[in-house]
Amino acid sequence: MGAFRLQALVANTKQLIKHNNKHQRDVPKGYLAVYVGEIQRKRFVVPISYLDQPFFQDLLRRSEEEYGFNHPMGGLTIPCCEEAFVCLTTQLHVS
Repeated sequence: MGAFRLQALVANTKQLIKHNNKHQRDVPKGYLAVYVGEIQRKRFVVPISYLDQPFFQDLLRRSEEEYGFNHPMGGLTIPCCEEAFVCLTTQLHVS
């Protein structure tokens, strides 16, 4: 993926975050709500700093391929299994 496309992906994600944070008062500043799952989705609140992490950017690419930027849950939807997401975010939190 080219640098320009990745920048556009992150910029569009940030716009989605700004839009959703206006409507989701329970998401603290500096965090975003994401919905994770392939069929049934669970909501997670993660730091915005994850947007800079290559593993998280890979999830964003997969999300873009599956949903474009129309996320049916109202927040960022990531199509991966919950266990894999928890494992990834645990690794990001430790590093």
